Amino acid sequence: MAYLLMFVTLLHLITLAMLFIATMEKSWWVWDGMENSDLWYNCRFDNFTGTWLCSSSKETEWLQAVQVLMVLSVVFSSVSFLVFLGQLFTMSKGGLFYFTGLCQVFAGLTAFSAALIYTLHNKEILQDSRELTSGHFGYCFILAWVCVPLLLCSGIIYVHLRKKE
Repeated sequence: MAYLLMFVTLLHLITLAMLFIATMEKSWWVWDGMENSDLWYNCRFDNFTGTWLCSSSKETEWLQAVQVLMVLSVVFSSVSFLVFLGQLFTMSKGGLFYFTGLCQVFAGLTAFSAALIYTLHNKEILQDSRELTSGHFGYCFILAWVCVPLLLCSGIIYVHLRKKE
C-alpha cells in the first residue's frame, strides 16, 4: 500500500507539473520553428537579435474559454494535492480520499474540455495568424492531451485509495 501511495503522489506531482507547463509555455501551435502561438502570446524569433518577439494573442471567446479551463485545471489539481496532504495527516484509518479524487477528475475534465475546444476551434482562435496549413500543434497542446487520462486515472485511484497505518 505504501508503494501505491508513493506512486499516486508522484503521478499527481508529474501531472501537475505537466499541466502548469502546458498552460504557461509558448507552444500550442508552431509554424516552421520560427513562430509559435500559445494561450497568451504570439511569438516570432528574430534572427537579427536572436530573441523571441511576442505580442498578446487576440482575445476571442474560444481562446478565453481555453485559458479559463486550463487555469481551472491547474487550480483543481493544486487544491487536490493540498487536500490530499491534509487528509493524509488528519484522516482516520480506513478513510477514503473522495474529495481529492473528485478534484482530480474535475481537473481532467477541464483539461479535456480545453484541449477539445482548441482542437475544434483553432481556426477561430488563430484567425489573425499565418496560414494554418503550414503549421502544426505544439508540444504544450500534446502535453494537455496527455494530462487528461493521467488526471482521470489518478482521480479514480484516489477514490479507491484507503488510508492505512
